[in-house]
Amino acid sequence: MSNITVKDLEILQCNLNQAGLDYQLELDEGKILVMGLSDIVSSEIGVCLIASLYAWVNPRRLGRLFDSSAGFIILDTNLKVPDVSFVRAQRLKKSVRYFGEMVPDLVVEIKSQSDERIKPLKQKIKKYLELGVQVGILIDPDEEIVVVYRSTDEESEFKNGDTLTIPELFGEWGLPIIELWPPVFDEQE
Repeated sequence: MSNITVKDLEILQCNLNQAGLDYQLELDEGKILVMGLSDIVSSEIGVCLIASLYAWVNPRRLGRLFDSSAGFIILDTNLKVPDVSFVRAQRLKKSVRYFGEMVPDLVVEIKSQSDERIKPLKQKIKKYLELGVQVGILIDPDEEIVVVYRSTDEESEFKNGDTLTIPELFGEWGLPIIELWPPVFDEQE
């Protein structure tokens, strides 16, 4: 069996879109991975994180943030689609109308309802780090835990009451972990 290329994947994605089928695809060492849709809790967490980071990153012109629709071609053979990603300004001075042909500086994976186990997501983050990502974040809404992995093999776990920081990319930025979780509205609101 021959390996699928990024170009082959683009053609497949185009054909699926024309047929009205909306699948998110990744390419990993010549194999197509079909990614499930995210649940709304995971989506809301991603929006919250992006909003907080954007409010810090944009006025300081630190770089570019991307949501789960942005694909990155890594090592010319892999197409990866993190839930949230960031590339420093000096590495991507201008956005292009194509996949990012680079390894992001930050990748975030958010465990969704369709992810039955956390272990494959941990392996995915560790693979990103092997490919050159500086910081990988794994968010587990079920346990309300955030784990930050660094290229230095350092791991840090954050829980409610802690503040997420990534000083090597965002300086003094911080987000209280409890603010990641979707609020519960009562009837009076």
